[in-house]
Amino acid sequence: MFRRIFVANRGEVAVRIARAAQSLSIEAVCAVSTADRDASWTEAFESVVCVGESAPSRSYLRAEALVQAARQSRCSAVHPGWGFLAENPRFAALCLQHGLTFIGPRPAVTERMGLKWPAKAAMAAAGLEGIPGSEGVLAGPEEALQAARRVGYPVLLKADAGGGGRGMRLAQSEEELPGAYEAAHAEAAAAFGNGSLYLERYQSGGRHIEVQLLCDAYGKALHLFERECSIQRKHQKLIEESPSPALSDSERAELGTAAARAARQVGYTGAGTIEFLRPRGESRLCFMEMNTRLQVEHPVSEAVTGIDIVQEQLRIAAAEPLALEQSQIALDGHAIELRINAEDPSADFKPCPGTLTRFDLPRDRGPGRVRVDTHLRAGDRVSPFYDSLLAKVICHAESREAAIETALRALEGARIEGVPTTIPLHLAVLASDAFARGDYDTASIPGWTA
Repeated sequence: MFRRIFVANRGEVAVRIARAAQSLSIEAVCAVSTADRDASWTEAFESVVCVGESAPSRSYLRAEALVQAARQSRCSAVHPGWGFLAENPRFAALCLQHGLTFIGPRPAVTERMGLKWPAKAAMAAAGLEGIPGSEGVLAGPEEALQAARRVGYPVLLKADAGGGGRGMRLAQSEEELPGAYEAAHAEAAAAFGNGSLYLERYQSGGRHIEVQLLCDAYGKALHLFERECSIQRKHQKLIEESPSPALSDSERAELGTAAARAARQVGYTGAGTIEFLRPRGESRLCFMEMNTRLQVEHPVSEAVTGIDIVQEQLRIAAAEPLALEQSQIALDGHAIELRINAEDPSADFKPCPGTLTRFDLPRDRGPGRVRVDTHLRAGDRVSPFYDSLLAKVICHAESREAAIETALRALEGARIEGVPTTIPLHLAVLASDAFARGDYDTASIPGWTA
């Protein structure tokens, strides 16, 4: 096992990795920008290294600076977290070239699966059906127009190197497509250092369901069941739950087995997620993409399986075989995760940076258990440079009904002041009859914000 690792990320994910590392007696060192240098969350680390200025392009996206900081800190491995360079094969290769273990898949696999179009081709070869779209990465707006004419409008332009909804634009018509292309290209280049796009036929509504995977270097691939991620705004998730209310037990077993088989076939190692879309009114599940990294919503799967996914990532990266067998992994109750963001739902989810004058998120409120993952406390400033995520509230109970009740109680007792948050929207969703029935999809949010 590693003695010291370098976390090439910030905020909540950095703290989460530090806690998992320290539970395995691993020291954790973290990169920081000038904006984060004195942040309270850095107290979770043995030491921090400033790698540049506030803007991500001048700090957290500087691959060479991050590798140099890891080497100078005498770390033997690098954890990329999520976002930033987490799915950048060049960064993974750079780590290996300088004698650092990259806590994630091999660079070749990262390149093939982290880039969305090659992932679609690889998963088609592994037997997972995809969503109709372009035949590869688009050369420019004209090629996007040709692909859209072939598959039909509306279409969705997506960042090949992206995730989290960034670099994604909807075009309802041929007139809208050039502008959507330019906007998606610019956002993707700024967020991921790669402006390449591909195109898919837009599916209005539908269920967004993903499978959590763990794969070791010895050919074992396990699934930790699925997460339902259909409640989204701007293609970014707000609420996740496991298991999905849309799947039967037989569908759940079949989907998990197929996802694990596909991951094994492409030689994947580490923690990863395969995302699917069930089009509205259909029973089939279409492959969308593979995330070759830790997911923001991983605590949902941890709650229902009892497996610490970040610890398993570290063990796999240290060349340890997975100790579990698939037959030993069972669902325990139901879990719901609520992403609390500093955003105004009434203003199209506009990010709202500012200072947290009060920050009180209660833990256990019954009938279930509540976990809060956050990097913030009262007095901290929510920076305009980074993601607006304040905290994740994960509620786990014996049944879905009890998990919903637990989540309602937890959020009703929350007190956050200084910035607007998405909590009022979460409460409206949790209290709705549609959510209680499990009757929702990716197009449901406008009905709750009206």
